[in-house]
Amino acid sequence: MNIIIVKQPNLLKQFAFSKSTLFSQINQGLMPKPISLGSRAVGYLQHELDAVLLARVQGKSDPQIKELVQELLAKRNGDFQ
Repeated sequence: MNIIIVKQPNLLKQFAFSKSTLFSQINQGLMPKPISLGSRAVGYLQHELDAVLLARVQGKSDPQIKELVQELLAKRNGDFQ
């Protein structure tokens, strides 16, 4: 799998979010958490963002998107079977 890292400014453009909306969505479990790229840098995995955006386009409900985000994070941690 080809891993692509997205920095926050590009994510905000892709989703048309403000920073506060992004952080609210992450806190609500509607967006995946960032990964650490170093002591002062974070990024987001493009394939996770694509999955969430596709779910939005498909009209999935917030509970369905929360479930999707939980599955994505579990896969990231190797916990998903």
